Amino acid sequence: MNALIPDITGTRRIALLVVDGVSMLDVAAPSEVFAESRHASSNYELVVCSPDGKNVKTGSGLSLHADSNAHDEGPLDTAIIAGGCSLPTRTLTPEHISAARHLAGRARRVASLCTGAFVLGAAGLLDGRRVTTHWNHTQRLQDRYPNAEVVHDSELVTDGNFITSAGESAGIALTLHLLKEDQGDRVHSVVARDLVVYQPPGNDGAGAATLTPRNPLVRKLTEQILADPTAQYTLADLAHRAAVSPRHLCRLFQEEVRTTPAKFVEQVRFDSARSLLDNGESVTNTAYMSGFGSMETLRRAFINRLGISPRAYQHRFKTVA
Repeated sequence: MNALIPDITGTRRIALLVVDGVSMLDVAAPSEVFAESRHASSNYELVVCSPDGKNVKTGSGLSLHADSNAHDEGPLDTAIIAGGCSLPTRTLTPEHISAARHLAGRARRVASLCTGAFVLGAAGLLDGRRVTTHWNHTQRLQDRYPNAEVVHDSELVTDGNFITSAGESAGIALTLHLLKEDQGDRVHSVVARDLVVYQPPGNDGAGAATLTPRNPLVRKLTEQILADPTAQYTLADLAHRAAVSPRHLCRLFQEEVRTTPAKFVEQVRFDSARSLLDNGESVTNTAYMSGFGSMETLRRAFINRLGISPRAYQHRFKTVA
């Protein structure tokens, strides 16, 4: 085996290059994704490297511990170059550029987070490649490195063993993409759901589909809702179907599924919509096929749960090849 190619059957060593002014999100995103992946039987070791091995200050002023000097790193699975708000406009130090070259030369693949693409460009690693960066700086990147092909409207761009990302929030998407490359759809889906999708206690995507309420009235209603999320399910309608008062039905739902009838219906519709989007269905069709009835209602549900629109959620898991 080549001395510079790691044994990827064991622990995958990931080096994250940081300097003063680094975005805290660029550190937190890969840290959380790779840490969460351990619960899904993935084996990663993330080390935070600086060009001289000293601690750095993040763009928000927090002190960040560096695990190692980047120039001391040996064979790596992945080198990730973090970004920061000032990178597109400041002069990069020779040590920073040298550190990026060193890590890239010892890694199976190389990735940049947001404006970290400017570091790769300064290191001469973008020539002839399709790349991207923060949308506000794509033209600057193209002007500075004309031998690169800068993609202006994509969150992730893959070119060979190089992957670049656009925007600070793309850190999770990029790291999830790396995870999917390594571990496949199952691990990717488990980690993505845990990190990206908020669910109320007792009503996660899997739980809503496998609930078995003990009360036969509640069990019958939940089965009907799961079977057809598009039907009309007002509280009055559900209470009529169960032949109980609306107040009594709410009490039964709280006891059996720890939520209200209305929230249960919305959760089932949300789970259905998420599945449709994951399978490539359009946002418009998803709104009606999942039972939300309109794009605006669907959008509000996604904003409330994820903080992003359905279109942004669907786009997050797409990569330009």
